[in-house]
Amino acid sequence: MKLYKVALAPNPTKVMLYIAERAELGTDMGIEQVTVNTVKGHHKEPEHLIRNPFGTVPALELDDGTFIKESLAIIMFLEHKFPNKALITGTPEARGHAIDIERIVDLRIAGPMGGYGHATNSPLGYPADPERAESLKENMQTPLNHLEELLKDKRPLLTGDQISLADCTLQASLQFIRFVEADVLGDRPLLRAWDQRYRERPAAQAVLKW
Repeated sequence: MKLYKVALAPNPTKVMLYIAERAELGTDMGIEQVTVNTVKGHHKEPEHLIRNPFGTVPALELDDGTFIKESLAIIMFLEHKFPNKALITGTPEARGHAIDIERIVDLRIAGPMGGYGHATNSPLGYPADPERAESLKENMQTPLNHLEELLKDKRPLLTGDQISLADCTLQASLQFIRFVEADVLGDRPLLRAWDQRYRERPAAQAVLKW
């Protein structure tokens, strides 16, 4: 299998962190990682559009030559293909809560966070839009408060003692925010402590560049 990715973008970084975390747990998936140079526009070239007709990354090429194009779908495929020491485990209730937190992070924080980064200091050269940036930042406050509340029980990671998809998703977007020299965490000491702890993990050290 091959993962087509770029180092800065949150969605491929989420998958890269997931693969690195699974490797730390002893699962070598044998996935070759191939960088698609988005700065030079290679993601819009016909060769990549065969992999992902939307001109985005990631894309996971399977052994049968087909492609999975959405980051969460790639992760869920790998969870099922390599079930030993998977990240989503436990009772149906535990699994439901883990997916719920990941969806909250992805839809209510990571999406607005990406827009906020581009509206303030876009690496793709988009014009600054202070009004949109302020609106997106405001939209993030309630879900960020929710994560701060979760961490009040002294859990080391977002879903408890074990690494989860939510940790990978949030950290992937925070890397992008660091790259554009922004800060959205505000006065949330528990979330900032989680951020520091996560970046000290071997998987994070192997993947994160900023």
